[in-house]
Amino acid sequence: MIEYNKTLTEEQIQSFRANGFLNYGRVLTDAQLVTLRQSLDRVLTGQSAAAPEAIGNIGGGAQDVVTQVVNVWESEPAFRDHLANPVIVPLVAQLMGTDTVRVWHDQMQLKPPRIGGPTVWHQDHPYWHVIQPADLISAWVALEDATIENGAMSMVRRSHLWGQYDGGTIGINADFTPAYDPAFIPEGETVEIVPCEVPAGSVVFHHCRTWHGAPANRSENPRPAIAVHYMPGYTRYEPADQTHMVERHIHVAPGEVLTGEHFPTVMESGKMVSLGQSLESEKTTK
Repeated sequence: MIEYNKTLTEEQIQSFRANGFLNYGRVLTDAQLVTLRQSLDRVLTGQSAAAPEAIGNIGGGAQDVVTQVVNVWESEPAFRDHLANPVIVPLVAQLMGTDTVRVWHDQMQLKPPRIGGPTVWHQDHPYWHVIQPADLISAWVALEDATIENGAMSMVRRSHLWGQYDGGTIGINADFTPAYDPAFIPEGETVEIVPCEVPAGSVVFHHCRTWHGAPANRSENPRPAIAVHYMPGYTRYEPADQTHMVERHIHVAPGEVLTGEHFPTVMESGKMVSLGQSLESEKTTK
């Protein structure tokens, strides 16, 4: 049984702020896990009622497959409900230090057995230049056990404090360590890699500037995971040279707080918001 309205300890909050990630623990019930897995199967086989924003292989080829689905919440009710998970959202708000939380977008990634490709070391926010400031937090939930063998993510401690790496992509060495410019690392710092194994139904939170990556999946087990990228209520739309696929859904003026039916509010002034209520409100205020 998952306990609702959980509160992080001060130690957990400070650990996240110091390290840039928090491997928290269980946030889904067994029933929720089953429903999300079944929903994912419908999306991947083209049987969902609606299409997601995008779906495709970002792994590089037939022997390095990473199936990515962007805004899977638009195609299946279970993933829409997941955006407003009553365990996850209050924890995100505490880590952000805010009382209003919205969704930037979600991202489903599946690394199939034996041919699942690696995920290059990177930061998230450099790909999201159209929103500022860089205060977003991702909630990465495993739908099957994510282990080192099947491609669990690793994080680099304190890397969210080092600023933006050029382009956001750090690269991978042959041994899966980050391939980075040593001149970028602040004096006195080291690149400390922490593997984050995540059991099914559990979550790891990470800051949008934390270095993270994941090795290939050559095991016999799949590695499906759903990441929801949450933004604090003060996040602004700031057009940039680099665009993003969901930018076409933005209907606020440059410099304004990013709101709208494609960026649902899941917490307002410290209170959870019904997602149906949130979407109706966003439509009437467009």
